[in-house]
Amino acid sequence: MEQVFSYIISLGAAVMMPVIFTVLGVCIGIKLGDALKAGLKVGVGFVGLSIVTALLTSALGPALNAVVDIYHLQLHVFDMGWPAAASVAYNTAVGALIIPVCLGVNILMLVTKTTRTVNIDLWNYWHFAFIGAVIYFASDSLAWGFFGAIVCYIITLILADMTAKKFQTYYKDMDGISIPQPFCAGFVPFAWAINKGLDKIPGIDRLEIDAEGMKKKFGLLGEPLFLGVIVGVVIGCLTCNSWAEIVDKIPYILGLGIKMGAVMELIPRVTVLFIEGLKPISDATRSLIARKFKGAEGLNIGMSPALVIGNPTTLVVSLLLIPVTLLLAVVLPGNQFLPLASLAGMFYVFPLVLPFTKGNVLKTFIIGLVVMTLGLYLVTNLAPWFTLAAEDVYKVTGDNAVAIPAGFAGGSLDFASSPLAWVIFQCVHGLKWIGTAILVLGTMGMMWWNRVHIIRNQRAMAATDSTEIKTTE
Repeated sequence: MEQVFSYIISLGAAVMMPVIFTVLGVCIGIKLGDALKAGLKVGVGFVGLSIVTALLTSALGPALNAVVDIYHLQLHVFDMGWPAAASVAYNTAVGALIIPVCLGVNILMLVTKTTRTVNIDLWNYWHFAFIGAVIYFASDSLAWGFFGAIVCYIITLILADMTAKKFQTYYKDMDGISIPQPFCAGFVPFAWAINKGLDKIPGIDRLEIDAEGMKKKFGLLGEPLFLGVIVGVVIGCLTCNSWAEIVDKIPYILGLGIKMGAVMELIPRVTVLFIEGLKPISDATRSLIARKFKGAEGLNIGMSPALVIGNPTTLVVSLLLIPVTLLLAVVLPGNQFLPLASLAGMFYVFPLVLPFTKGNVLKTFIIGLVVMTLGLYLVTNLAPWFTLAAEDVYKVTGDNAVAIPAGFAGGSLDFASSPLAWVIFQCVHGLKWIGTAILVLGTMGMMWWNRVHIIRNQRAMAATDSTEIKTTE
């Protein structure tokens, strides 16, 4: 069984997801041709997203390495990016069985009415496998690894329920969809708390500037495309030792600017493919559940945040945070992590932040600044255990994606920078039984709270013959 799942995962998201969604589509009653078309669009979307993010990392990587050399930066945690994190996650005993285990937990929670999210975002199950794998290697216990992964999964489903109404209200054409991805979900408490705090500052309400407002107010300067070009040019200039070198490298600098602008322009276009491919699957799944299961009203389909990373505010704030995060990595005392390959994951911080800030660029940027500052320290803290897991996987598989350069530890922004991952790891590995008790009690409390709200909403919907779900915020 482990070999079967390992083989399927090794196909990669671009192949794995079309197969899964085609089979799933046929199983839920979609015609084979339509299911295949939907699955292929999802696969093409992953290919397109991979190409765009590869363009980002291939363009920025050498430039940022040059900046590191010029300014003699001494940061010893090597950025391996999300491919390495996913490889570590799926090439372990935890990762090989994570999909059936989590699907079983999801079904049990649906039956007990402790969640209303049907999570079919199977590719992003690697996040749960990741924290499970790191705990597994740190504790040398498979049981503890699965415990951490399952706790993370349960909490993520509940956070998806809590944010579903806000998510569907803010984004267009997202009715019946929630985001059970733990990297996004881990920043929800920060989004809620910081947004509440900012609202109490006098005059902050007059700074309601969204991406569309920036376009109107600043014209070309407010366009994500133009901002991408500007940031690319600035980074290109930083790779030069003198003004004379800047003049000599003008073609390179302008080329880097165009590539960054291309990333900002292409990501929204690629995400359209995800929406076109996933929407028929989502609609058919909801329809099937409504027909087959009593009390299924109000269930949401858990989807990838890739659906919405093309939002203009996400693009603008992510782009602005790239140079700011690099600066923070250099100046923050105690930080040892310089994000390079992980910068493409910056876009995934904000899908569940924007519904709280309502797309306000300033609020979103402040939240992003806080979570990125914290994230750098979390990656640094988890680096020894990430390195341990990566080295073991490399010995077994020989996968160059997890090969760490000599003299460095390994790290990645993708999920290793998530407060949710860090808290679970510290509770299980650091605090042992005390931390485990805290996690168990806290998770059970969240499940009970969620069940109360689900039952209350279902009764209200039945009484009013409504299909609208109240928020559980």
